[in-house]
Amino acid sequence: MELKYGFISADDHVQEHPEVWTSRMSKQKWGERIPHVEKQADGSESWIIDGQRISLLGVAVAGALMVDRAQEPKRWIDVPRMAYSAAERLKAMDLDGIDYSVLYPIVGGLAAETFGKLADADLEMACVQAYNDWLIEEWANVSPRFVPQCIVPIWPMERTVAEIKRAVAKGHKGVIYPASPMELRAVPHINEPAYDPLWATCEELGVPLCFHSGASPKIQLRPDDSFSPALAAAFSNVVRPVSSIAVLANFIISRVLHRFPQLKVVFAEGSLGWGAYEMEYADYQSDADGLPSEGYPLKPSELFQRQCYFTCWYDRMSLRARHYLGTANILWSSNFPLATSTWPNTRRDAELSFIDIPETEKRQIQWENAAKLYSL
Repeated sequence: MELKYGFISADDHVQEHPEVWTSRMSKQKWGERIPHVEKQADGSESWIIDGQRISLLGVAVAGALMVDRAQEPKRWIDVPRMAYSAAERLKAMDLDGIDYSVLYPIVGGLAAETFGKLADADLEMACVQAYNDWLIEEWANVSPRFVPQCIVPIWPMERTVAEIKRAVAKGHKGVIYPASPMELRAVPHINEPAYDPLWATCEELGVPLCFHSGASPKIQLRPDDSFSPALAAAFSNVVRPVSSIAVLANFIISRVLHRFPQLKVVFAEGSLGWGAYEMEYADYQSDADGLPSEGYPLKPSELFQRQCYFTCWYDRMSLRARHYLGTANILWSSNFPLATSTWPNTRRDAELSFIDIPETEKRQIQWENAAKLYSL
């Protein structure tokens, strides 16, 4: 493939606008349970789903586009169009030198966990399908530069599989799933055989399964109650990527990857430094803990390199450990439009990060790995 800029951003977020669900779900059937924006007593606006306010700091996540990146827009009228308009997003990508953008949700949850918390499986399915259809209709159909990934109902598994097949047939190129669904509601543990149809379907269809950090609050240290909202957000942003340590360790040990050797798994917004440490430590421990005698023919790092990927976006020092993770297992991103995004200086930041990296490896990380993974 030919690229204009030589960058594929493997972890960006699409801001859902207020009509995503209200225009696609039956008002007669669902009424006020439909995800919608509602004005609050202080004049701000919030997303309400099934009568509950979701936990966004504002009405949107668009810090990279705000004058003060620490402030998220509180009213929809203040949300920059580059966050939620496909046509405007293309302008933002051109400004930053990005060829393709792999999309994750925001209102739907960074790892699509928002609807997984709903007790009503029918409402969950309706919300999920509305999002998936919208992403194709208003983004993927606008430009092939947008790489859509579907969200799915977390349970029952036959619905999960059915929605994956429906969404991929419509053009979705990845599947987003919460790595710890049993935290969201009473469903089996992620390691149980009940999830085998999920792994098998992604493997069969050749689409990656994507776990985004931050969807498992029970394994993420909580900010102190004395922290201001700004400090609490900063704290959560710092600890969110490394909360994936337990998620990665589980998939290395749980035999899922051994049993489904063609399954590809993305650990999004994880950065690289802790991943290299964990793989080195896991390899060291594997012999001490007797993993080979337990029927594990591959070292943890070998298993990771065969099937797993990290996304990163600011990493400089940790790129020096790329060979332990595997150069073919790293995906670059701009993390747009989050406040920690490198936009609009992604190319400048990348030049600093890749200053000592051979050109062949640089191409792999900046676009070739993502192009192969997502069949672009």
